[in-house]
Amino acid sequence: MRNAKNVIVGFGKAGKTLAFKLAAKGESVILLEKSEQMYGGTCINVGCIPSKLLYTLSTHASQPADYQRAVLNKTATIGKLRQANYQKIADLPTATVITGAAQFVDNHTLTIQMKDGTTETVVGERIIINTGATPVIPPITGLKSSGFVYNTETLMAHDVLPKHLVIIGGGHIAVEFATTYAQFGAKVTLLVRDDHLLPHLEAEAVAAIAASLADLGVVVRYHTLVTAVVDEEKQAVLSLAENQHTTDTLTADAILVATGRRPNIANLGLENTDVVVEDGAIVTDSRLKTAAPEVWAVGDVRGGAQFTYLSLDDSRIVWQQFFGDGQATLAQQELVPHVLFTNPPLATIGLSEAQAKATQVAYRVAKLSVASLPKTHIEGNTRGYLKVLVGQNDQILGATFFAVAAQEMINLISLAMHQGISYQVLRDQIYTHPSMMEGLNDVFGLIDR
Repeated sequence: MRNAKNVIVGFGKAGKTLAFKLAAKGESVILLEKSEQMYGGTCINVGCIPSKLLYTLSTHASQPADYQRAVLNKTATIGKLRQANYQKIADLPTATVITGAAQFVDNHTLTIQMKDGTTETVVGERIIINTGATPVIPPITGLKSSGFVYNTETLMAHDVLPKHLVIIGGGHIAVEFATTYAQFGAKVTLLVRDDHLLPHLEAEAVAAIAASLADLGVVVRYHTLVTAVVDEEKQAVLSLAENQHTTDTLTADAILVATGRRPNIANLGLENTDVVVEDGAIVTDSRLKTAAPEVWAVGDVRGGAQFTYLSLDDSRIVWQQFFGDGQATLAQQELVPHVLFTNPPLATIGLSEAQAKATQVAYRVAKLSVASLPKTHIEGNTRGYLKVLVGQNDQILGATFFAVAAQEMINLISLAMHQGISYQVLRDQIYTHPSMMEGLNDVFGLIDR
């Protein structure tokens, strides 16, 4: 039996951050991870880092062989990051990393099933659950057993560029992967069950992204469901239904299922604890405490938005309960930026104009075509716009940036909104030239015209 003051189940962003900081303070830490391929968590191994690396490399692709080189690059990069993450924790004197499948016996005791068939027992004074999320596979006949079906992890590990990639889904992951693989040169078809993509975005942004996808050659079929998948020798055949009526079939040599991810709690033995599970996620209070004493849940496993930077903030909320005033709560996550890596990227924060209208918030709005910015011509991508909303008190209410470097620009808007900085400060700031940030001078300059 091993004992530690802190036992962390899962090597995700929040868990590994807490593990490092606690061990650096001299507290005993045991970090449990089911797979040696997941040291560092989802983001580094199968999420943000590999997908955004492939996305970035795809923007420079000119021939099919570029994809294979990109996958090799991706594999080498995440291998280095995975090892670095492991060593960062394992090298600390008071930290131990154990690789095996963890299962709760009671609130503070876990058994670990090792690869060699042996088991270990671990007891912790504090328990932090950080087991992430896992892809959802819809119950479509033949889908799960098909040899041509991939999730994002397995597709990114496949070093042969699909000739025809069919993506089931119309959300962020589906659209991002459609962009990346189309830029690499694959034929891409998106099958969307609704009448539009990206249901959480305003229509103006969705139309801009749809136009970008069309220019990349991506075909989007709306109101379309897959009813069955049958494997042939070199391809899969998808039976389709549009508007609930059987229509035709579609062939593909790769099918990406991008229908969401759910909290990864299967086989954790939570039924042996006081932890409450609701709608497939661990229930916590605003400080991430579960119903079990001295047990916290952080990251994707607690449900809600699945972003690495929120998982990092979760670690801050828990940390402050150990070594701070304990006042940090989930309320600070109500206003955060979001980025969708399309061509160009789309970044949003706060209210969209549609939301402002629906809630009858008084606002002023300005929109600027980024083709007016010299930097877009230098980058070779003049597509897109900057749009900002400002309230009656000159505070920024929201922003939507569809532009080169939008993923960077939105962070300054987030800072201004959190710190209550008026739009005039950003309007009159001196930015470098040529840069995309200059666009803030221009777009905020349009507010009172």
